[in-house]
Amino acid sequence: MILETTVIIIYSVALLLIFMYALAQLNLLFNYLSSKRCKENCETFDLSNSDEVPFVTIQLPVYNEMYVMERLLDNIAKIDYPKDKLEIQVLDDSTDETVESTREHVKKLQATGLDIQHITRTNRTGFKAGALKEGLTIAKGEFIAIFDSDFLPEEDWLKRTIPFFKDKNIGVVQTRWGHLNRNYSLLTKIQAFALDAHFTLEQVGRNSKGHFINFNGTAGIWRKTCILDAGNWEGDTLTEDLDLSYRAQLKNWKFKYLEDVKTPAELPIVISAARSQQFRWNKGGAENFRKMLWRVLKSENISAKTKVHGLLHLLNSTMFLNVLIVGILSIPMLYIKNEYTHLKPYFYVMSFFVISTIIFFVCYWFMYKNTYGGGIKNFIRYIGMFFVFFSIAMGFSLHNSIAVLEGHWGKKSEFVRTPKFNINTLKDSWKKNKYLKKTVSIHVIFEGLLMLYFGFGMYSAFVVGNQGGDFGLFPFHLMLFSGFGYVFIKSLTSKV
Repeated sequence: MILETTVIIIYSVALLLIFMYALAQLNLLFNYLSSKRCKENCETFDLSNSDEVPFVTIQLPVYNEMYVMERLLDNIAKIDYPKDKLEIQVLDDSTDETVESTREHVKKLQATGLDIQHITRTNRTGFKAGALKEGLTIAKGEFIAIFDSDFLPEEDWLKRTIPFFKDKNIGVVQTRWGHLNRNYSLLTKIQAFALDAHFTLEQVGRNSKGHFINFNGTAGIWRKTCILDAGNWEGDTLTEDLDLSYRAQLKNWKFKYLEDVKTPAELPIVISAARSQQFRWNKGGAENFRKMLWRVLKSENISAKTKVHGLLHLLNSTMFLNVLIVGILSIPMLYIKNEYTHLKPYFYVMSFFVISTIIFFVCYWFMYKNTYGGGIKNFIRYIGMFFVFFSIAMGFSLHNSIAVLEGHWGKKSEFVRTPKFNINTLKDSWKKNKYLKKTVSIHVIFEGLLMLYFGFGMYSAFVVGNQGGDFGLFPFHLMLFSGFGYVFIKSLTSKV
């Protein structure tokens, strides 16, 4: 009975943590909806007055971006802003032939009168954070805009973001990510679904009530003095953006999130690229939890509610670990339930936690409706997308849990960039991408085993008990089976 008790306790704790996270998401939904009912009036710069136009530096941190480099530079060159108040830094850590091709392209843009510099380093110390920090030492701008290589801001991007810095307390203005290839494949639809939830529900829900949000690494702009006051970029985590965001807000800098300003970008179209991105984000989140936990708890400048939301924000990626634990233990729990009939009251109580799924379903519907519109047809489509999204998200839970555990344990790893494709020109030849990872992770084998394990869970529904089976967990096991099966098969075949 000791083993059974241990399983029940761990299972119950994981369910409770998921429920707490769901309640936090529900609170963010209420914040999001209330923010839509009240429009704030912000004092802004008058950019028609040349005396008020501040100097801006655009930083483009890049590393071996053969397929998108030309598109990036040509797009940035179109930014509509006074040329005498704008400089562009191409922070190029590349180690391949793109160094020379980028240098030549920069020279062509310089000939047009654009103040653009090609800056290279002899090593990648600090990776992206190191490149941004080095560029900052010579940046002429009072404000620093940052774009990753696959982002294509609109021409009026600076004119829609800079004015908010009239408020001297604002250190960052972050814009919403758009998706150039949202409908390219099921994988890109799922990624867009998850990111849309973050950039509507979470960013607005936190920002509207003064809770901590994060600069998303790109498509945002910093006040230079804010970066320096917060301690500058540090490369000791894989998510340097989240790290600096928290250090800045702990110093009482305010962040401004603009949901209505979209900055289009390309989603990973191959599962190996999505896996590397997910691993970096989730491990970095756990690393920042270790780094920021006590700083947040000890801060006297923020409310208790902001501390709670901040800690749950930093623990976002740890939810994958809780989902994996619940999934793995749900099959032993199925047998325990039918073996020990005196525990039935406990299982009645545990069934209450189905409400977590209902909360997520409601929260994400408002996000989906915001993107696609309401109506019965869209709601029916949403039901299908929600369960597909949840299934595949659970299929990534082993991979992401390993990342989370490494982050919490303090295991260091290299910053692995996400391969870019420029699918507009390479839609039929993405396999030729030289940056694609060719080897299959050992984790994939375990994902295949988990697919079989949850297949056994579905079979168990038919054989447990004495009254024709127990199908309460069958839908859950079906989603886990489908999710791990999708991730396993796609990872082996490397198909989009």
